[in-house]
Amino acid sequence: MTALLDVRDLTVSFRQDGRETQAVRGVSFSLNRGETVALVGESGSGKSVTALSTVSLLPDSARVTGSVRYDGAEMVGADERRLRQVRGNDISFIFQEPMTSLNPLHTIEKQLAESLALHQSLVGDAARGRILELMNKVGIRDAESRLGAYPHQLSGGQRQRVMIAMALANKPDILIADEPTTALDVTIQAQILDLLADLKKTEGMGMLFITHDLGIVRRIADRVCVMKGGEIVEAGPTAEIFANPQHPYTQTLLAAEPKGAPDPAPETGEEIVSTSNLKVWFPIQRGFLRKTVGHVKAVNDTTLSVRAGETLGIVGESGSGKTTLALAIMRLIASEGGITFLGQDVRQWSTRELRRLRKDMQIVFQDPFGSLSPRMTAFQIISEGLSIHKVDPQRNARELVAEVMAETGLDPATMDRYPHEFSGGQRQRIAIARAMVLRPRLLVLDEPTSALDMTVQVQIVNLLRDLQKKYGLAYLFISHDLKVVRAMSHKIIVMRAGDVVEYGEAQRVFTAPQSDYARELLAALT
Repeated sequence: MTALLDVRDLTVSFRQDGRETQAVRGVSFSLNRGETVALVGESGSGKSVTALSTVSLLPDSARVTGSVRYDGAEMVGADERRLRQVRGNDISFIFQEPMTSLNPLHTIEKQLAESLALHQSLVGDAARGRILELMNKVGIRDAESRLGAYPHQLSGGQRQRVMIAMALANKPDILIADEPTTALDVTIQAQILDLLADLKKTEGMGMLFITHDLGIVRRIADRVCVMKGGEIVEAGPTAEIFANPQHPYTQTLLAAEPKGAPDPAPETGEEIVSTSNLKVWFPIQRGFLRKTVGHVKAVNDTTLSVRAGETLGIVGESGSGKTTLALAIMRLIASEGGITFLGQDVRQWSTRELRRLRKDMQIVFQDPFGSLSPRMTAFQIISEGLSIHKVDPQRNARELVAEVMAETGLDPATMDRYPHEFSGGQRQRIAIARAMVLRPRLLVLDEPTSALDMTVQVQIVNLLRDLQKKYGLAYLFISHDLKVVRAMSHKIIVMRAGDVVEYGEAQRVFTAPQSDYARELLAALT
C-alpha cells in the first residue's frame, strides 16, 4: 500500500549570520490513510520544523533536502501553485497558539467563511450552516451567538476550537495537529480527541499529531516517533513503545509526570485572602444608546479562603470563570461582594490605596513569551518591580536579581539576555522570578505549566512547592491539567459557567467528588 505521506531522509538547516544550524537530521517516517502518527519530544527537538517542511511553510533561510511525497507526488521543490492547492485543502494544520493564527480584526464567522469560499466556493446561507455545524462539532456552546465575536472576545480554549474548526472545514486528507489540545481543559480535550479519531475513521484521514503530552499519544496514536535533537531516536507501534521503551530519552519522557501531593499546609497559617459572595457580571449592551439588555455571569456567589502555605486549585473548562475569579480577587476587574486581603476589606479601596498592597499579590501568566517584554533583558524584567515598590532600596538590584534567579533555577550569568534567548521553561522561571523578587504573600498562577514540556512541568511544580514551603506563600493555582492540580493543591474549587459546583479538600474531591461535573472531569483524566 502506498503511503499517504512518505518522508525520507529529511534534513532541514537554517542559515543565519553566516552560520548554518541543522534543526532536522535524516528524518524518515510514513503516514497511511486512517492512521495517526505522533511526533513526540521536547521543545527544540525538531517536531514542528518537520511538519512545516511537508508543504514548504518554512522561512527563506531554511534549506531542505531529502524527500516528502504526498499521495505519490514530491513536495520538496514543488512549484508555489501546486503547494497552494495542497495547503489548507489536502493537508491542513492546527497550530498551538491560536491568537497568533487568527486575525484580530475579523470576526470568527468571516475567518471560517474565507476558507469555505476559497476551497469549496460555499457562500451565504450554505456557508453559515456549515460554519455552525463545525463550531458545534468542536464544542463551542451557543455557536450562533459567537459568530460575530472577535478572537480577543473568546477564551484561549474557545479560540483553539475555532482553529480546529477551520482546519476541518475542507475535509483534508492529512491533518497536521501541532499541540492542538494544549490550551484545552480535560473534558473538551477528550471531546476533541474523540472527534479527531472519529473523523480519521469516517473520512479515511491521516493525522500527524505533534505533542509533548504522552497521555494523549497513548490515547490517539497508532505509531510513535520520538524526536530528540532533530533526529528520531525511537519509533514503533504505540503499545510497544509504552510497554518496552528502548532509548534512555524515551524512558525519561515516560517517567516525567508531576507526582505526589504538596506538604500539608500549616493549620495555624494566617488567612491571606478570602471572599464572600463574590460576583462578576459583565453587561451586554445593545443599540445606539448602549442599553444594558442582559449580563454575562462570569462569576456567581463565590466564597473562599486561602491561608499562608496553602494552595487553592481552581479547575473547570475554558470560559468557566477561573481567571475572572482570580483577577477579581486581585482587584484587577470590578466585582461585587466581599474581598479581604491580609485582614483588610479591600473591595472599596481606590487604585491609589491598592498600590501599597500590589507587591504582596503577584501573578504568573500562562504564556511567558507573551507576558515578557521582548525589548527588556531578564535583569530589567525581574528588577522592574523593585524600583516601583521600593523594595530593599539600600541593596544593589543586580544582587537581588542574582539571588532570585538562583532561587528559581536560573543562571545569574544570563541576566543580560533577552527572552527569545531562553527556552520556554526558562522564560516561565523568569516570570516566577519577577513575581518572587517582591516577596509576595499571594501568588496567582494562571496555567503556568500548560505550554511546557512534561519534563519541564515536573521541574516547575517542584520549584513552586519549594518556594511555598520556604516562604509560606498562598497560591491560587488555575489549571485544566488535573495531574498538576493534584500535585500542587490542598483545596480545590471546581467551576462551571461561573458557578462553584464543588469546593473542598483536594484529596476528598479527587477520591469522592460530589457533583456530576467533577466526576465528569475526573473521568476525562483517565
